[in-house]
Amino acid sequence: MTKMSPVDPLSYRAAMPRSQAPGRRAPRVVLYSHDTLGFGHLRRNMLLASAIRDCGHAPEVLLVAGMREAGAFTLPQGVDCLTLPAYAKATDGTYHARDLGIGVDALCDMRAATIRAAVKNFQPDLMIVDNVPRGAQYELGPTLQALKRSGRTRIVLGLRDIIDRPAVMRQQWLRQRNFEALHDYYDGIWIYGDPDFFPTAEEYGLGPDLARRVTYTGYLDQRARVSAEAPGADPLEVTGGDRRPFVLCQVGGGRDGMALCTAFAGAPMPPGHQGILITGTQMAPEAQARIAALARGRSDLTVVDFVAEPVGLARRAAALVAMCGYNTACEMMSFGRPSLVVPRVRPRTEQLIRAERMRDRGIADMIHPDSLSAPALGDWLAVAVTPGAVTPGAATRGPVPGAVDLGGLSRVTAMAARMLAPRKGRLPQSA
Repeated sequence: MTKMSPVDPLSYRAAMPRSQAPGRRAPRVVLYSHDTLGFGHLRRNMLLASAIRDCGHAPEVLLVAGMREAGAFTLPQGVDCLTLPAYAKATDGTYHARDLGIGVDALCDMRAATIRAAVKNFQPDLMIVDNVPRGAQYELGPTLQALKRSGRTRIVLGLRDIIDRPAVMRQQWLRQRNFEALHDYYDGIWIYGDPDFFPTAEEYGLGPDLARRVTYTGYLDQRARVSAEAPGADPLEVTGGDRRPFVLCQVGGGRDGMALCTAFAGAPMPPGHQGILITGTQMAPEAQARIAALARGRSDLTVVDFVAEPVGLARRAAALVAMCGYNTACEMMSFGRPSLVVPRVRPRTEQLIRAERMRDRGIADMIHPDSLSAPALGDWLAVAVTPGAVTPGAATRGPVPGAVDLGGLSRVTAMAARMLAPRKGRLPQSA
Protein backbone atom coordinates (compact mmCIF):
# COMPACT_ATOMS: atom_id res chain seq x y z
CA MET A 1 0.00 0.00 0.00
CA THR A 2 1.44 3.33 -1.04
CA LYS A 3 0.74 6.89 -0.04
CA MET A 4 2.80 9.03 -2.37
CA SER A 5 4.86 12.01 -1.29
CA PRO A 6 3.42 15.54 -1.03
CA VAL A 7 3.07 17.45 -4.28
CA ASP A 8 1.76 20.77 -5.47
CA PRO A 9 -1.93 19.97 -6.23
CA LEU A 10 -1.92 22.18 -9.33
CA SER A 11 1.47 21.22 -10.72
CA TYR A 12 0.30 18.38 -12.92
CA ARG A 13 -0.31 20.76 -15.80
CA ALA A 14 3.41 21.51 -15.91
CA ALA A 15 4.00 18.44 -18.05
CA MET A 16 7.28 16.82 -18.94
CA PRO A 17 8.65 17.49 -22.44
CA ARG A 18 6.60 15.49 -24.91
CA SER A 19 8.57 13.21 -27.16
CA GLN A 20 7.79 10.21 -29.25
CA ALA A 21 10.20 7.85 -30.94
CA PRO A 22 9.99 7.75 -34.75
CA GLY A 23 7.50 5.13 -35.90
CA ARG A 24 6.03 4.60 -32.45
CA ARG A 25 2.34 5.36 -32.11
CA ALA A 26 1.11 7.45 -29.21
CA PRO A 27 0.13 5.50 -26.09
CA ARG A 28 -3.57 4.89 -25.67
CA VAL A 29 -5.71 5.03 -22.55
CA VAL A 30 -9.32 3.98 -21.93
CA LEU A 31 -11.28 5.45 -19.01
CA TYR A 32 -14.49 3.52 -18.29
CA SER A 33 -17.38 4.74 -16.15
CA HIS A 34 -20.80 3.12 -15.92
CA ASP A 35 -22.71 6.35 -15.08
CA THR A 36 -25.98 5.07 -13.67
CA LEU A 37 -26.73 8.02 -11.40
CA GLY A 38 -25.64 11.63 -11.70
CA PHE A 39 -22.64 13.13 -13.47
CA GLY A 40 -19.92 12.39 -10.90
CA HIS A 41 -18.23 9.47 -12.66
CA LEU A 42 -18.10 11.31 -15.99
CA ARG A 43 -16.77 14.55 -14.47
CA ARG A 44 -14.12 12.62 -12.54
CA ASN A 45 -12.98 10.78 -15.67
CA MET A 46 -12.81 14.00 -17.67
CA LEU A 47 -10.60 15.53 -15.00
CA LEU A 48 -8.40 12.43 -14.96
CA ALA A 49 -8.20 12.48 -18.76
CA SER A 50 -6.78 16.01 -18.66
CA ALA A 51 -4.20 14.97 -16.07
CA ILE A 52 -3.20 11.88 -18.06
CA ARG A 53 -2.89 13.88 -21.28
CA ASP A 54 -0.24 15.96 -19.51
CA CYS A 55 1.89 12.98 -18.47
CA GLY A 56 4.57 13.66 -21.10
CA HIS A 57 3.78 10.85 -23.57
CA ALA A 58 0.94 12.66 -25.41
CA PRO A 59 -1.47 9.72 -24.99
CA GLU A 60 -4.74 9.41 -26.85
CA VAL A 61 -7.62 8.95 -24.41
CA LEU A 62 -10.98 7.30 -25.03
CA LEU A 63 -13.73 7.87 -22.46
CA VAL A 64 -16.40 5.19 -22.25
CA ALA A 65 -19.44 6.82 -20.64
CA GLY A 66 -22.86 5.44 -19.83
CA MET A 67 -25.07 8.52 -20.20
CA ARG A 68 -26.19 10.62 -23.13
CA GLU A 69 -25.32 13.90 -21.36
CA ALA A 70 -21.66 13.07 -22.06
CA GLY A 71 -22.14 14.76 -25.43
CA ALA A 72 -22.81 18.11 -23.73
CA PHE A 73 -19.34 18.33 -22.20
CA THR A 74 -16.30 19.92 -23.82
CA LEU A 75 -13.56 17.32 -24.06
CA PRO A 76 -9.85 18.09 -23.76
CA GLN A 77 -7.75 17.92 -26.91
CA GLY A 78 -6.73 14.35 -27.70
CA VAL A 79 -9.75 12.92 -25.87
CA ASP A 80 -12.85 11.37 -27.44
CA CYS A 81 -15.92 9.72 -25.98
CA LEU A 82 -17.94 6.59 -26.63
CA THR A 83 -21.43 7.09 -25.20
CA LEU A 84 -23.33 3.94 -24.28
CA PRO A 85 -27.12 3.57 -24.07
CA ALA A 86 -27.95 4.33 -20.47
CA TYR A 87 -28.94 2.38 -17.41
CA ALA A 88 -31.06 3.99 -14.73
CA LYS A 89 -30.69 3.06 -11.07
CA ALA A 90 -33.83 2.72 -8.97
CA THR A 91 -34.01 3.74 -5.31
CA ASP A 92 -33.64 0.07 -4.28
CA GLY A 93 -30.35 -0.21 -6.19
CA THR A 94 -31.68 -2.23 -9.14
CA TYR A 95 -31.06 -1.29 -12.77
CA HIS A 96 -33.26 -0.86 -15.82
CA ALA A 97 -32.94 0.80 -19.21
CA ARG A 98 -33.17 4.57 -18.80
CA ASP A 99 -34.92 5.28 -22.10
CA LEU A 100 -34.96 2.21 -24.35
CA GLY A 101 -37.86 -0.23 -24.16
CA ILE A 102 -35.67 -3.28 -23.65
CA GLY A 103 -34.85 -5.46 -20.68
CA VAL A 104 -31.77 -4.89 -18.57
CA ASP A 105 -30.15 -8.13 -19.80
CA ALA A 106 -30.51 -7.06 -23.44
CA LEU A 107 -29.13 -3.62 -22.60
CA CYS A 108 -26.18 -5.17 -20.78
CA ASP A 109 -25.40 -7.42 -23.76
CA MET A 110 -25.52 -4.40 -26.08
CA ARG A 111 -23.22 -2.34 -23.89
CA ALA A 112 -20.79 -5.23 -23.27
CA ALA A 113 -20.44 -5.92 -27.00
CA THR A 114 -19.92 -2.23 -27.74
CA ILE A 115 -17.22 -1.86 -25.09
CA ARG A 116 -15.50 -5.04 -26.22
CA ALA A 117 -15.43 -3.94 -29.87
CA ALA A 118 -14.16 -0.45 -29.03
CA VAL A 119 -11.35 -1.71 -26.79
CA LYS A 120 -10.35 -4.41 -29.31
CA ASN A 121 -9.93 -1.83 -32.06
CA PHE A 122 -8.39 0.90 -29.89
CA GLN A 123 -5.82 -1.46 -28.29
CA PRO A 124 -5.12 0.60 -25.15
CA ASP A 125 -1.89 0.48 -23.21
CA LEU A 126 -3.72 1.44 -20.01
CA MET A 127 -7.35 1.01 -18.96
CA ILE A 128 -8.70 2.69 -15.85
CA VAL A 129 -12.03 1.33 -14.62
CA ASP A 130 -14.05 3.64 -12.40
CA ASN A 131 -15.40 2.16 -9.17
CA VAL A 132 -16.96 -1.12 -10.38
CA PRO A 133 -14.34 -3.88 -10.96
CA ARG A 134 -16.50 -5.98 -13.28
CA GLY A 135 -18.51 -3.10 -14.71
CA ALA A 136 -22.19 -2.36 -14.25
CA GLN A 137 -24.16 -5.61 -14.55
CA TYR A 138 -20.78 -7.34 -15.14
CA GLU A 139 -20.57 -5.82 -18.62
CA LEU A 140 -16.76 -5.59 -18.54
CA GLY A 141 -16.32 -9.38 -18.27
CA PRO A 142 -15.58 -10.06 -21.96
CA THR A 143 -13.28 -7.05 -22.21
CA LEU A 144 -11.27 -7.90 -19.08
CA GLN A 145 -10.82 -11.50 -20.22
CA ALA A 146 -9.63 -10.40 -23.66
CA LEU A 147 -7.20 -7.85 -22.24
CA LYS A 148 -5.80 -10.46 -19.87
CA ARG A 149 -5.16 -12.82 -22.82
CA SER A 150 -3.49 -10.12 -24.90
CA GLY A 151 -1.04 -9.12 -22.16
CA ARG A 152 -0.50 -5.64 -23.63
CA THR A 153 -2.78 -3.54 -21.41
CA ARG A 154 -2.25 -2.55 -17.81
CA ILE A 155 -5.54 -2.37 -15.92
CA VAL A 156 -6.21 -0.13 -12.93
CA LEU A 157 -9.27 0.22 -10.72
CA GLY A 158 -9.94 3.82 -9.69
CA LEU A 159 -11.92 4.02 -6.44
CA ARG A 160 -13.51 6.97 -4.71
CA ASP A 161 -12.77 7.21 -1.01
CA ILE A 162 -15.99 5.67 0.37
CA ILE A 163 -18.29 3.03 -1.12
CA ASP A 164 -20.67 2.07 1.71
CA ARG A 165 -20.56 0.72 5.26
CA PRO A 166 -17.69 -1.80 5.39
CA ALA A 167 -19.90 -4.82 6.16
CA VAL A 168 -22.33 -3.94 3.35
CA MET A 169 -19.54 -3.29 0.85
CA ARG A 170 -17.73 -6.55 1.62
CA GLN A 171 -20.90 -8.59 1.35
CA GLN A 172 -21.74 -6.98 -1.99
CA TRP A 173 -18.22 -7.41 -3.38
CA LEU A 174 -18.06 -11.04 -2.29
CA ARG A 175 -21.42 -11.73 -3.94
CA GLN A 176 -20.33 -9.97 -7.13
CA ARG A 177 -16.91 -11.67 -7.09
CA ASN A 178 -15.19 -8.30 -7.26
CA PHE A 179 -12.28 -9.42 -5.08
CA GLU A 180 -11.62 -12.28 -7.52
CA ALA A 181 -11.71 -9.84 -10.43
CA LEU A 182 -9.15 -7.60 -8.72
CA HIS A 183 -6.82 -10.56 -8.16
CA ASP A 184 -7.26 -11.88 -11.71
CA TYR A 185 -7.22 -8.75 -13.87
CA TYR A 186 -5.96 -5.64 -12.10
CA ASP A 187 -2.39 -4.38 -11.89
CA GLY A 188 -3.18 -1.53 -9.53
CA ILE A 189 -5.85 0.11 -7.38
CA TRP A 190 -5.82 3.90 -7.22
CA ILE A 191 -7.87 5.35 -4.38
CA TYR A 192 -8.73 8.98 -5.01
CA GLY A 193 -8.62 9.88 -1.35
CA ASP A 194 -6.56 10.46 1.77
CA PRO A 195 -6.15 7.56 4.25
CA ASP A 196 -6.06 10.07 7.10
CA PHE A 197 -9.60 11.08 6.13
CA PHE A 198 -10.86 7.55 5.35
CA PRO A 199 -8.53 4.48 5.27
CA THR A 200 -10.35 2.80 2.40
CA ALA A 201 -8.21 -0.34 2.02
CA GLU A 202 -8.21 -1.00 5.77
CA GLU A 203 -11.91 -0.27 6.27
CA TYR A 204 -12.91 -2.59 3.43
CA GLY A 205 -10.47 -5.39 4.28
CA LEU A 206 -8.75 -5.69 0.92
CA GLY A 207 -6.17 -8.05 2.40
CA PRO A 208 -2.36 -8.11 2.08
CA ASP A 209 -2.14 -9.03 -1.62
CA LEU A 210 -4.56 -6.39 -2.85
CA ALA A 211 -3.27 -3.85 -0.35
CA ARG A 212 0.12 -4.07 -2.05
CA ARG A 213 -1.52 -2.88 -5.26
CA VAL A 214 -3.14 0.14 -3.60
CA THR A 215 -1.96 3.72 -4.00
CA TYR A 216 -3.73 6.59 -2.27
CA THR A 217 -3.48 9.46 -4.71
CA GLY A 218 -5.06 12.13 -2.52
CA TYR A 219 -8.29 13.90 -3.42
CA LEU A 220 -8.75 15.44 -6.86
CA ASP A 221 -8.35 19.22 -6.63
CA GLN A 222 -11.27 20.75 -8.51
CA ARG A 223 -9.44 24.04 -9.06
CA ALA A 224 -7.84 22.30 -12.04
CA ARG A 225 -11.22 22.50 -13.78
CA VAL A 226 -10.99 26.28 -13.80
CA SER A 227 -8.94 27.27 -16.83
CA ALA A 228 -8.96 29.64 -19.77
CA GLU A 229 -10.33 26.84 -21.94
CA ALA A 230 -13.17 25.88 -19.58
CA PRO A 231 -13.87 28.71 -17.14
CA GLY A 232 -17.22 27.37 -16.01
CA ALA A 233 -20.57 29.08 -15.98
CA ASP A 234 -20.66 32.86 -15.79
CA PRO A 235 -23.01 33.79 -12.93
CA LEU A 236 -24.20 36.82 -14.89
CA GLU A 237 -25.31 34.59 -17.77
CA VAL A 238 -27.13 32.17 -15.46
CA THR A 239 -28.88 34.95 -13.53
CA GLY A 240 -29.65 37.18 -16.49
CA GLY A 241 -27.11 39.82 -15.51
CA ASP A 242 -28.03 40.04 -11.81
CA ARG A 243 -24.80 41.08 -10.04
CA ARG A 244 -25.87 40.26 -6.49
CA PRO A 245 -23.72 37.72 -4.63
CA PHE A 246 -25.27 34.29 -4.70
CA VAL A 247 -25.53 30.97 -2.92
CA LEU A 248 -25.42 27.81 -5.01
CA CYS A 249 -27.38 24.58 -4.59
CA GLN A 250 -26.74 21.59 -6.86
CA VAL A 251 -27.85 17.95 -6.70
CA GLY A 252 -25.88 16.24 -9.46
CA GLY A 253 -28.11 14.46 -11.97
CA GLY A 254 -31.11 15.26 -9.78
CA ARG A 255 -32.84 11.89 -9.74
CA ASP A 256 -32.84 11.80 -5.94
CA GLY A 257 -32.45 15.53 -5.27
CA MET A 258 -36.10 16.50 -4.98
CA ALA A 259 -36.15 17.03 -1.21
CA LEU A 260 -33.11 19.30 -1.17
CA CYS A 261 -34.29 21.26 -4.21
CA THR A 262 -37.72 21.75 -2.62
CA ALA A 263 -36.19 23.01 0.62
CA PHE A 264 -33.82 25.36 -1.20
CA ALA A 265 -36.57 26.72 -3.47
CA GLY A 266 -38.67 27.48 -0.39
CA ALA A 267 -35.90 28.89 1.79
CA PRO A 268 -35.42 32.63 2.32
CA MET A 269 -32.23 33.88 0.71
CA PRO A 270 -29.86 35.93 2.89
CA PRO A 271 -30.36 39.70 2.61
CA GLY A 272 -28.67 41.06 -0.49
CA HIS A 273 -28.13 37.59 -1.95
CA GLN A 274 -29.75 35.53 -4.65
CA GLY A 275 -29.94 31.76 -5.03
CA ILE A 276 -28.94 29.60 -7.98
CA LEU A 277 -30.43 26.10 -8.05
CA ILE A 278 -29.24 23.42 -10.51
CA THR A 279 -31.80 20.62 -10.47
CA GLY A 280 -30.15 18.17 -12.89
CA THR A 281 -31.47 16.67 -16.12
CA GLN A 282 -32.40 13.33 -14.54
CA MET A 283 -35.02 14.74 -12.20
CA ALA A 284 -38.54 13.55 -13.05
CA PRO A 285 -40.59 16.07 -15.10
CA GLU A 286 -43.28 16.36 -12.41
CA ALA A 287 -40.62 17.15 -9.82
CA GLN A 288 -39.09 19.76 -12.12
CA ALA A 289 -42.53 21.33 -12.50
CA ARG A 290 -43.01 21.49 -8.74
CA ILE A 291 -39.65 23.20 -8.23
CA ALA A 292 -40.46 25.68 -11.00
CA ALA A 293 -43.78 26.48 -9.31
CA LEU A 294 -42.04 27.16 -5.99
CA ALA A 295 -39.56 29.49 -7.70
CA ARG A 296 -42.13 31.31 -9.79
CA GLY A 297 -42.44 34.94 -8.79
CA ARG A 298 -39.23 34.97 -6.74
CA SER A 299 -36.79 37.63 -7.90
CA ASP A 300 -34.02 36.19 -5.72
CA LEU A 301 -33.94 32.65 -7.14
CA THR A 302 -32.81 31.28 -10.51
CA VAL A 303 -33.51 27.64 -11.37
CA VAL A 304 -31.75 25.82 -14.22
CA ASP A 305 -31.71 22.11 -14.99
CA PHE A 306 -28.17 21.79 -16.35
CA VAL A 307 -24.83 23.58 -16.42
CA ALA A 308 -22.12 21.69 -18.29
CA GLU A 309 -19.34 23.07 -16.06
CA PRO A 310 -20.71 24.41 -12.75
CA VAL A 311 -17.29 24.71 -11.12
CA GLY A 312 -17.17 28.38 -12.11
CA LEU A 313 -20.30 28.95 -10.05
CA ALA A 314 -18.95 26.95 -7.11
CA ARG A 315 -15.73 28.95 -7.18
CA ARG A 316 -17.58 32.29 -6.98
CA ALA A 317 -20.45 31.36 -4.66
CA ALA A 318 -20.85 32.94 -1.24
CA ALA A 319 -21.92 29.52 0.08
CA LEU A 320 -22.46 26.02 -1.26
CA VAL A 321 -25.38 23.68 -0.55
CA ALA A 322 -25.39 20.16 -1.98
CA MET A 323 -25.70 16.48 -1.37
CA CYS A 324 -22.41 14.72 -0.59
CA GLY A 325 -21.20 12.83 -3.61
CA TYR A 326 -17.47 12.51 -4.17
CA ASN A 327 -17.10 15.34 -6.71
CA THR A 328 -19.22 17.73 -4.68
CA ALA A 329 -17.14 17.00 -1.59
CA CYS A 330 -13.96 17.66 -3.59
CA GLU A 331 -15.34 21.04 -4.70
CA MET A 332 -15.99 21.99 -1.10
CA MET A 333 -12.51 20.82 -0.08
CA SER A 334 -10.91 22.69 -2.99
CA PHE A 335 -12.66 26.07 -2.79
CA GLY A 336 -13.09 26.41 0.95
CA ARG A 337 -16.50 28.10 0.73
CA PRO A 338 -18.97 27.96 3.61
CA SER A 339 -20.61 24.63 2.79
CA LEU A 340 -23.62 22.60 3.82
CA VAL A 341 -24.17 18.96 2.89
CA VAL A 342 -27.45 17.07 3.01
CA PRO A 343 -26.30 13.51 2.24
CA ARG A 344 -28.16 10.74 0.52
CA VAL A 345 -28.70 7.94 3.06
CA ARG A 346 -30.43 5.28 0.92
CA PRO A 347 -29.76 2.77 -0.57
CA ARG A 348 -26.07 3.44 0.29
CA THR A 349 -24.67 5.25 3.32
CA GLU A 350 -21.58 6.40 1.38
CA GLN A 351 -22.64 10.06 1.43
CA LEU A 352 -23.61 9.99 5.10
CA ILE A 353 -20.20 8.60 6.12
CA ARG A 354 -18.40 11.22 4.02
CA ALA A 355 -20.62 14.03 5.30
CA GLU A 356 -20.00 13.12 8.95
CA ARG A 357 -16.24 13.09 8.40
CA MET A 358 -16.36 16.42 6.57
CA ARG A 359 -18.35 17.86 9.45
CA ASP A 360 -15.84 16.51 11.97
CA ARG A 361 -12.96 18.03 9.97
CA GLY A 362 -14.64 21.45 9.77
CA ILE A 363 -14.94 21.25 5.98
CA ALA A 364 -18.74 21.48 5.88
CA ASP A 365 -21.82 21.63 8.06
CA MET A 366 -24.38 18.85 7.77
CA ILE A 367 -28.15 18.51 7.95
CA HIS A 368 -29.50 14.96 7.97
CA PRO A 369 -32.21 14.61 5.30
CA ASP A 370 -34.73 13.64 8.00
CA SER A 371 -34.20 17.11 9.55
CA LEU A 372 -34.21 19.05 6.28
CA SER A 373 -36.71 21.87 5.82
CA ALA A 374 -36.86 25.25 4.11
CA PRO A 375 -36.64 27.13 7.45
CA ALA A 376 -33.64 25.05 8.58
CA LEU A 377 -31.89 25.74 5.30
CA GLY A 378 -32.72 29.43 5.49
CA ASP A 379 -31.32 29.63 9.03
CA TRP A 380 -28.05 28.07 7.89
CA LEU A 381 -27.75 30.41 4.91
CA ALA A 382 -28.34 33.45 7.08
CA VAL A 383 -25.41 32.53 9.32
CA ALA A 384 -23.12 31.24 6.57
CA VAL A 385 -22.86 34.43 4.50
CA THR A 386 -22.29 38.11 5.14
CA PRO A 387 -23.99 40.45 2.66
CA GLY A 388 -21.51 41.63 0.05
CA ALA A 389 -18.68 39.40 1.28
CA VAL A 390 -18.36 37.49 -1.99
CA THR A 391 -19.38 38.84 -5.37
CA PRO A 392 -19.24 37.17 -8.80
CA GLY A 393 -15.62 37.01 -9.92
CA ALA A 394 -14.16 37.64 -6.47
CA ALA A 395 -11.02 35.79 -5.40
CA THR A 396 -11.55 32.39 -3.81
CA ARG A 397 -10.77 31.70 -0.19
CA GLY A 398 -8.91 28.45 -0.91
CA PRO A 399 -8.95 25.00 0.69
CA VAL A 400 -9.43 24.44 4.40
CA PRO A 401 -5.80 24.34 5.66
CA GLY A 402 -4.60 20.82 6.40
CA ALA A 403 -8.05 19.28 6.08
CA VAL A 404 -7.17 16.74 3.37
CA ASP A 405 -4.50 15.84 0.84
CA LEU A 406 -5.52 17.40 -2.51
CA GLY A 407 -2.58 16.14 -4.58
CA GLY A 408 -4.45 13.47 -6.53
CA LEU A 409 -4.12 14.88 -10.02
CA SER A 410 -0.37 15.36 -9.82
CA ARG A 411 0.07 11.80 -8.64
CA VAL A 412 -2.20 10.38 -11.34
CA THR A 413 -0.10 12.22 -13.92
CA ALA A 414 3.11 10.75 -12.49
CA MET A 415 1.72 7.20 -12.29
CA ALA A 416 0.33 7.36 -15.83
CA ALA A 417 3.72 8.56 -17.07
CA ARG A 418 5.39 5.49 -15.58
CA MET A 419 2.75 3.07 -16.84
CA LEU A 420 2.81 4.48 -20.38
CA ALA A 421 6.59 4.57 -20.71
CA PRO A 422 7.80 2.26 -23.52
CA ARG A 423 8.23 -1.32 -22.37
CA LYS A 424 10.61 -3.83 -23.91
CA GLY A 425 8.95 -6.83 -25.45
CA ARG A 426 5.47 -5.32 -25.67
CA LEU A 427 3.62 -7.22 -28.36
CA PRO A 428 1.21 -5.41 -30.69
CA GLN A 429 -1.51 -8.02 -30.14
CA SER A 430 -5.21 -7.45 -30.59
CA ALA A 431 -7.31 -7.69 -27.46
